[in-house]
Amino acid sequence: MSKRFSVVPAVYLVLMDQNKVLLSLRKNTGFADGWYGLVAGHVDGGETMMQAMIREAYEETGMMLSPNDLKMASVTHRRSDDRESADFFFLCKEPPSSFVNKEPEKCSELRFFSIEALPSNTIPYVKEGIMNCLKGVNYSEAGWDQVWTGASSGAD
Repeated sequence: MSKRFSVVPAVYLVLMDQNKVLLSLRKNTGFADGWYGLVAGHVDGGETMMQAMIREAYEETGMMLSPNDLKMASVTHRRSDDRESADFFFLCKEPPSSFVNKEPEKCSELRFFSIEALPSNTIPYVKEGIMNCLKGVNYSEAGWDQVWTGASSGAD
């Protein structure tokens, strides 16, 4: 019997403060180190996408979010060199009053950037996901023509 095909689900927090979005500078993760991404993570078995987003936001930043704070804004079906992912981007337009970097071993900094001036070392499919959320694009595909591996550092 052959192994059944699977897709890895992941959640991403697009946290807005006016025209700025919160980005996380990755380090020591083995994937896209030196690149900016979002507060994000894989979905554990036995939890919904919303529960996973709330859990990841708390684990990485201490944010206490509720389902009312989040809107599922866009999904990207993404192909990488070793798997396919379903990336669920949740929009949060009301930033919590406080948050901290609870994973400094994996994140060099959490910082707001103007949506018009995202760093050049923002993960390409993350940048696309952010823009899709803000433009109302509910579904997109990435990595089918050219796979982005994230193997090299984005640091300048």
